[in-house]
Amino acid sequence: MEQMNTNKPIALITGASAGIGRATAQILAQNGYRLVLVARRKERIESLATQLSKDYGTSAYCMQLDVRDRQQVVEQFEKLPQEWRAIHLLINNAGLASGLSTLEQGDMDDWEKMIDTNLKGLLYVSRNAIPLMNKEGKGHIINIGSIAGKEVYANGNVYCATKHAVDAISKAMRLELSVYPIRVTAIHPGAVETEFSEVRFHGDQERAKLVYQGFENLIAADIADAIFYAVSRPAHVNINELIIMPTAQPVASVIHRK
Repeated sequence: MEQMNTNKPIALITGASAGIGRATAQILAQNGYRLVLVARRKERIESLATQLSKDYGTSAYCMQLDVRDRQQVVEQFEKLPQEWRAIHLLINNAGLASGLSTLEQGDMDDWEKMIDTNLKGLLYVSRNAIPLMNKEGKGHIINIGSIAGKEVYANGNVYCATKHAVDAISKAMRLELSVYPIRVTAIHPGAVETEFSEVRFHGDQERAKLVYQGFENLIAADIADAIFYAVSRPAHVNINELIIMPTAQPVASVIHRK
C-alpha cells in the first residue's frame, strides 16, 4: 500500500464488507477519501482494502467489529491509530432485517438482532465517532435508513420500528450537531438487491431471489451514488434526507412486477 497522504479526508463506513457499504467504499476511494472499513468479516474488508489500493491508490484501515458489541466498539475506537482519528465522514450503514412475520409469531431472537444492529449499533458507533469529528470542528454523518422508516408494511413490524428510530435519531443528530457544524443526512432506500433478503430469510437463497423478480430493483451503486451526491455538496448545503425507490415501487408495500 502506498505511503499515506494525510491531507485526504477520512471516511468510516460500517457494514463495509458487502452491498451498499462496499459500493460506497468504492465511490469514495475514486474521489480521494482514505477509508476506515468496519465489518465483522475481516477477510472481506482486507480484500476490499487491497483492491481499492490497487485500483485507486487508496489507504485503508480495517476494523473488525460487530457494532452490536458495545465494549468492542469502545475498544476498537480507543485503538484507532492517531493518523486515522480525524474522521471527516461517518457512514452508518450496518443494518439488517431478520425474519418476516406477525408480532404474535415473531422470533424474539430476530427482534434482538435487529434492535441491537440497526439501533444500538448505530448509537454505539456514533457516540464514539462524534467526539473525533468535534475535534475537527466539522464533519458529516450519513445514516442509512429505509423506506421502512417512513412507512410500515405487513410483517415488517420490528424492522420498521428500528428504521423509524433511525429516522428520529437522524433528526435529533441534525438538531444537536449543526452547532459544530456537523452535517447529518438520512438516506432511505426502497428495494435494493444486496444480501439483505438472504439475511432476512436466514440464508434461504431461493426465497430471497423471489423478492427481486419481475421488476428492476435498485442496486447498491445507486445508493452509493446518492451518498456521494450528499457528501460532495458545498459546506453550507446539507441534504437532510433522500428517499430513493425503484420506479416500480411507488410505496413500500407495492411493487409492479412484469
